[in-house]
Amino acid sequence: MKKNPLEIQHLTTSDYKAAPFDKVILPLGSLESHGGHLPFGTDAITAHMIALDIAAKVPGTAVLPAMPFGVSEHYKEFPFCISLQFETEIALIRDVLESIYREGIRKVFIMNGHDGNISPIEVASRSAKVAHPDFKIVSLDAWWVLVGSLVPEGFFEVWNGLGHGGEGETSICLELFPELCEMQYAKGVTPKLPPYVDIKWRFSELTNTGASGDPTKGSAEKGKTMRKVLVDTAVSILKELEKKGWDYRSDEVK
Repeated sequence: MKKNPLEIQHLTTSDYKAAPFDKVILPLGSLESHGGHLPFGTDAITAHMIALDIAAKVPGTAVLPAMPFGVSEHYKEFPFCISLQFETEIALIRDVLESIYREGIRKVFIMNGHDGNISPIEVASRSAKVAHPDFKIVSLDAWWVLVGSLVPEGFFEVWNGLGHGGEGETSICLELFPELCEMQYAKGVTPKLPPYVDIKWRFSELTNTGASGDPTKGSAEKGKTMRKVLVDTAVSILKELEKKGWDYRSDEVK
């Protein structure tokens, strides 16, 4: 294995003393079906690889190992699903944040790859922030939603690229790890959900393929563009925070 100085799990104590970092990225994922064409670890692998892209462009940043499991109960009708309870996920994230703080790191970027982690992120990070007012925690909860606002109109062909294993997620997988994708099995169902409200679905109510949206519209070319705009946006935000010493307060409350 080749050592990557951006990956905390590769570093030794000597490495850290010689080149300490002051910011960390915490990638969060899951292990669950993403249809017949994408790997079970899609969310964790994607979050980790994008996190490494970001860290490479923001000096003083290193990446924690991706958390491979998440809250996936709503996907369990499709194999292979390993799920944590909400309370477990909250506790894990909070424990990691507390450990980061104990190590003297005050700046954290959470790069999430899975919808079921969004609520636990909110609970755990709010709790850590209240406990430690000087803790700076920034989270990208749903990159798959953000990317739709960053690409040109009409970039995606179906459902604005949304879907679990759909056009957008398939595209970024084909860019990041094409060797793990099996597009001959790509098949999804685009749900017809009512607007404005959030339906609390079980995934088997939306699709019979393990994927939603239209993965057959995915392409590595789209994924390359998605990767760039996501990374560029995150890097821009982090660099702007750096310029301000991560002080995002309004002038009136300083």
